[in-house]
Parts: sequence; structure tokens; C-alpha cells
Amino acid sequence: MQARVEKHPSTKKRMIWMIVGVLVLIAIIAGVKVLLVMRMIASFPKPQPSTVSTAKAEYQNWQPEISAVGTLRAVRGADLALDVSGLVETVNMKSGDNVTQGQLLLQLRDADDRAKLASLQATAHLAGLTAQRSKQQLAVQAVSRAQYDTDMANLQSAQAQVAAQDALVNKKTLRAPFAGRAGIITVNPGAYLNAGTTIVTVQQTDPLYVDFFVPQREFARIHMGQPVDLTLDAFAGKHFVGQVSAINPKVDNDTRNVMVEAKVPNHDDALTPGMFAKVSVDAGAKQRYLTLPQTAVVYNPYGETVYAVMKKSDYDKAQAASRAAGGDAPGADDKKSGKDKSQELPPDTLVVQQTFVVTDGTRGDQISIVKGLNEGEEVVTSGQLKLKNGAPVKINNSVKPADNPNPAPQED
Repeated sequence: MQARVEKHPSTKKRMIWMIVGVLVLIAIIAGVKVLLVMRMIASFPKPQPSTVSTAKAEYQNWQPEISAVGTLRAVRGADLALDVSGLVETVNMKSGDNVTQGQLLLQLRDADDRAKLASLQATAHLAGLTAQRSKQQLAVQAVSRAQYDTDMANLQSAQAQVAAQDALVNKKTLRAPFAGRAGIITVNPGAYLNAGTTIVTVQQTDPLYVDFFVPQREFARIHMGQPVDLTLDAFAGKHFVGQVSAINPKVDNDTRNVMVEAKVPNHDDALTPGMFAKVSVDAGAKQRYLTLPQTAVVYNPYGETVYAVMKKSDYDKAQAASRAAGGDAPGADDKKSGKDKSQELPPDTLVVQQTFVVTDGTRGDQISIVKGLNEGEEVVTSGQLKLKNGAPVKINNSVKPADNPNPAPQED
């Protein structure tokens, strides 16, 4: 009887079936995981529109100006001192007094000097009489010419001594060299003063000069008589008006700046020499600019952009036109893969579109837009960090960024 032989599958086939089984199991597990993740994503609440503030681009007339920092200086000012030493006899002024030109401010003790002056004046008077007598006698040839010359020389010498002593007496009196306001004086009668010691300062404070520097590129825009506006931290909200009175004809070699001087009336003595002032000079005619708050502009390495607010339907049209033109709007990379989620929004939903702009100068809180926007377009002014192209927004303008062309410091 012939024996029955059983055929068993080869080892290679068993390995193939095992691998296929493992792959099928992995596919089932992956499918279950994907289904769970999709259900989890679907259960997430839909993102709410971002709350932003907005402003419309509007044209404004700007006055071109040159801004600088200046220092107030008296038209005439001096720290007064005596060039002789001595004891103070009288002080004829008080701190802060308004003084007139030639007014006696301080007197040193000079009794000895005045006594010597009187003696020299008497000697000079006698020398004068002698010289007059010699002149008369010389006319009738009663004296020699040599005697007459000696008497005249004695007269001139005596007069010179009187003048020298009189000058010494005058040096012991301090008088105001010009009209102005005196500073604080701390010298009292009986004190001894050395020569050259500063006694008091006198400043002519009406008008005042303000000295400031402008870059050499602005030199051609500065002219004599231009109006100058001054603001000071000491007088918040108050403006002082003056005029350019002098322009230095030389540019500083180190800073390449030009020094300019302006004269400012100070009838009420509100300003004081040495004060710090912010200076602005009107330069040229007014110009018309399209403006926005500076906070509306987002600065990026690839350019300056703003987020324009529009309806979803207008946004779709703009995107279609951009794709037809072969250009990519800022942030277009977000939509090159996958479906744009903004397409799921209703047509009247407010969304944002990131737009390139070209800016120029600034004025206060405002910035001028040269290219990229049209008048009346609504632009996001705060909340840009959470935005991207096509993102829905909700406008809340109850609190808006500052948009003041002439901001002033706020006091608490």
C-alpha cells in the first residue's frame, strides 16, 4: 500500500501572508485613528472673528516742517564781576530785580581812594594855574620857553594821575551794562570780594534767541524770516512763535549740521535763557497726503503692509484678479496648499487682505501713504498680529489708536 504524502506551504509563502496580515492590521488601526482625529477636529468650535479697530485713509494738508532741538539764549547776558578786590560797602539791588542800564548795583569801600583822588585833583588844579600863568608870561617873554614846557608837562602829568585814580574809584562800583533782569545775589555788605569773583548775572530776556541745528540737506529750505514754532516741557500745550534771524554760513565739519538762530518775543518773561525747546520751522507750501495712523502699518523684511477690510465677496474677486495677473498677494503661500478656509464664509462677512504700501513722512501720530491705498479704504489699526489673508474680523472702534497730527505729553 502506497503511503500518503502531505504537502505543507513553504516558509516563504508563510512569511508573505504574515507581512500582508500585519500591513492590513496597521491600515485598519491607522484608519481608525484618522477617523477619530477627523471627528475630534469636527467637534472643535469654529474660530470666532478677530476683534480689531479700523480707520479710513483720508487726504489731509500737511505743512512741511523741519524739526530740531534748541536752546534758549539771552539777546544780551553777562555774569558781572569787579576787576579789583575790596570790602563790600553797599548792595543796591535785590535778587530778581529788573535793572536799567547804568544802574548802581554794588559799591566797594573807596573812601581812601576818593581822598587820594581829591588830592590829585587839587594838584592838577594848581598845575593848571601854573601852566596858564606861564602861558601868559611867555606871551610877554617874561619866562623861558623851557619853563613853559615844564609847566605844561606837569599839568598833563597831574591830569593823567587824576584820570588813573578816577578810573580806580570807578572800578569799585558795579553798574548794570544794559537793561535786563538780575539773577540771585548772595553778596552782603561787609564781605570781602576778590578780583574776578562773579557777583550777579544780568540777562536781557525780551526778546530771546533760540539756537538749533539742522542737517545740511535741509540747508536750502531755511531762509531768513521763516516762522518758527517752539514748545517746551515746562509749558505743556503752549506754543511760542518766532522768526529765523540768522543762519550760520558754515557747516560743522564733525556733525555736518548748520546752526540756525531765531528770535522769539518774551514780553511776559515766561521763557528763561538756557531752557530746552522743541523747534519746528515751516518749510515750503502745504502738501496733500493720504494719511493713516502709524499703528496701521506693519513693517516686515519684505516691505510695509496694511490689512484692508472688505467683504468676503470683494476679497474673492481681488484674489481671482491677482491669480489671473500672475501675482501673489502678501500671505498667498498660506493658500497654495489645501482649500482656503475663508471660502467657507458667507459673502457679506468682513475679512482682511494684506496689501503692500509705500510710505513717506510722518507727522505726530500719522503717516503718509504714497502708493498702495485709495482714499476711503478701511484699514486695521490695531490687532494685526492675529490676522492673515482672508481672516474674518469684527470691528470695534470704541477704543482707537492715537491719530493726532500734533500730539502733546499727557500729564497724570
